[in-house]
Amino acid sequence: MDQLCCLHDFEKLALTKLPKPAADYYGAGACGEHTLQLNKSAFQRLRIRPRVLRDITIRDTSCEILGSKVEIPIGVSPSAMQKMAHPEGECANARAVGEKGSVYILSTLSTSSLEEVAEAAPDTIKWFQLYIYYNRDSTKELIKRAENAGYKALVVTVDANVLGLRYADTKNKFVLPPHLRLANFSGKESEMNATSGSALTSYTDSEFDSSVNWEDIKWLKSITNLPIVLKGIQTSDDAVIAATVGVEAIMVSNHGARQLDTAPASIEALPEIARAVGNKCEIYLDGGVRYGTDVFKALALGAKMVFIGRPALWGLACGGQKGVKKVLDILHNEFSITLGLAGCNSLEDITKTMVVHEDYYSKL
Repeated sequence: MDQLCCLHDFEKLALTKLPKPAADYYGAGACGEHTLQLNKSAFQRLRIRPRVLRDITIRDTSCEILGSKVEIPIGVSPSAMQKMAHPEGECANARAVGEKGSVYILSTLSTSSLEEVAEAAPDTIKWFQLYIYYNRDSTKELIKRAENAGYKALVVTVDANVLGLRYADTKNKFVLPPHLRLANFSGKESEMNATSGSALTSYTDSEFDSSVNWEDIKWLKSITNLPIVLKGIQTSDDAVIAATVGVEAIMVSNHGARQLDTAPASIEALPEIARAVGNKCEIYLDGGVRYGTDVFKALALGAKMVFIGRPALWGLACGGQKGVKKVLDILHNEFSITLGLAGCNSLEDITKTMVVHEDYYSKL
């Protein structure tokens, strides 16, 4: 790993190490993968307007998220079935995030149970990502277990009532390898059996409640004291409703471009949401972050923190806990340098006037 200098290096190496079904599952987007490409290319169309002749000798990258201090505004998003990337899976990922003093979000569809991750990474700030199941008792049980295991927030995925069309998984007839299990469940909810297409699609169709609506968010708030983050908000309309029902945070995300193809890039959707919500709840961004400059741009346009999904998986595949830690180290270093070159000492110094669309300069 000493030769890996940027996140793209990790991705290239990881794809040589992972079995094709796992690599495609982690890496693929929906349909024609237009939004998958857009998530990254949209960042490239934004320009940073740096300020100069400022003393940036000391730079502070810390901030406070839902009442917890984090050392970097870069956390790790929920990704399913991480033991396909490394035998220690989610536990190794969570420990690496803890080393960086940031936030790790565990997926409902993890291959290490929420209790196992809590025990393996006791000092990491952990949030639990929740899908709402047809079986509400199963949903309530997951919430209670997360509370008892010390998770600090619930991250409710709101953009997956129907699973997106992921052609790579269909072609590969994707199924969880037989030596692994969905560790948060027993019985039929832990099973992902082979079918004529993607076993994940069959699983979600049978287990995830497609009728979930805003009343269910109110129901969740009535049964837990944990802060609720809604992951998958892409419009100002829904952001305003989220703030109105009293959620503590929203994550601007298109599910890693794995749901609705040709939806906007997360960074494109962010500004209108930030304008609409203001300080009514915290705003995070997930999708397409590959460089420290991307982190800076997201913070300038209204996010309080960003989260990465695939890059952490690439790090996990390349070197387990050390691999994830190096991915985060690279992003942290890039962000710190960007902060200084833009003329900022801390996150509070980043202003929205520092980032503009490339069209700002087209009149030249």
